Amino acid sequence: MTPRRRSPALNERELRLWRVGRALVLTFAAAILVAGSVFYALVVLLDFQEVDTTAKLDAKTLFDLVKLSFGVVAGSGALVALVVAYRRQRVDEAGAHREATRLHTERFSQAVDKLGSDSPAVRLGGVHALAGLADDAPDDNLRQTCIDVLCAYLQLPFTSDPGNDPAHQEEHHRYLAFRKVRHTILRLIGDHYRRPQGTHRSWQGCDLDLTGVIIDGGMDFSAAVFSSGKLSFNGATFASQTGTVEFGGAVLSGGTLSFNNAVVSAGNLSFDSAVVSAGRLSFHGAVVSGGYLSFSSAVFSGGTVSFHSAEFSGGGVAFSRATFCGSIVSFLRTVFSGSRVDFDNAAFSGSTVLVRADTATGQVPEGLLAAVGTPPSASVILPSAWMPPVP
Repeated sequence: MTPRRRSPALNERELRLWRVGRALVLTFAAAILVAGSVFYALVVLLDFQEVDTTAKLDAKTLFDLVKLSFGVVAGSGALVALVVAYRRQRVDEAGAHREATRLHTERFSQAVDKLGSDSPAVRLGGVHALAGLADDAPDDNLRQTCIDVLCAYLQLPFTSDPGNDPAHQEEHHRYLAFRKVRHTILRLIGDHYRRPQGTHRSWQGCDLDLTGVIIDGGMDFSAAVFSSGKLSFNGATFASQTGTVEFGGAVLSGGTLSFNNAVVSAGNLSFDSAVVSAGRLSFHGAVVSGGYLSFSSAVFSGGTVSFHSAEFSGGGVAFSRATFCGSIVSFLRTVFSGSRVDFDNAAFSGSTVLVRADTATGQVPEGLLAAVGTPPSASVILPSAWMPPVP
């Protein structure tokens, strides 16, 4: 997935100031306009009908005019001081931002160097340094860069576990040490996506590209909220025998959460009690050949959930007790050939489309017909082969 390109205007703090002469002219013009408006309003409110042109200029009036002249001069000086102070403030802010960016770049380079170390401990330090830099980044673009580097590390190829053979004990220990680095990145990502958007250390709204990664351990996105940005597990392999990649209780209210061409071959990928109210959850071309993909008690109330051309050939897929009340849930060209797929006690209402057209193949998932009713509503379109014979 290509990281999203943000508009420079969103986080731009470049120094853009008018020339002093132009700023002063516009400031004085604005001041005169405001003063004239106030004077006119006072004249109208006090109901002055005319000015006595026969009145003579006495000493008191002359003194008042002198005071007014000095007041005008003082006000003009105050306006000049205001413009100069504003410019100085903007220059200081721009300088502070440049300094923060420079320091961030220096720390970033040091952290990236650590990721290339031969020592697992040093790499682990680099991971935490990059995560801290993402938290403290002076703008979103720099934060995204730190996250991209962590994701890129997970995408790097690595040597597989040589096993517990005593002849390869050193390689086995080295494999476990470097796996700890990868698992730490996965843990940190989950921790940051559970934090509310806009708060310190929250990465919500950032793009997360985990395309092609091999997840051989647990990963916890439970209770995370995805309201914007793109999170991609396209082509990822979930291969842990005991671990669970957990999205239980997560909320998708915008953006895209993508598992296109992902492979679940072991362990569990859980969306139990998750809520999809907007956005897009996509499993195009995904393969469940082992392990368990679970949406038990999930609520699909909006957005789109798509399993186009997915293949359920082993393990299990569960939609038990799930509620479909508004999302478009599509299984176009999905193959149900070996997984145990169940919709036991699922509920369908609203404008949900479960299977569009008749392109799904294989056996009807367990509990589906009981959940949708016979005949199903017009919003639920099933293959004709799945429908019971008409008596």
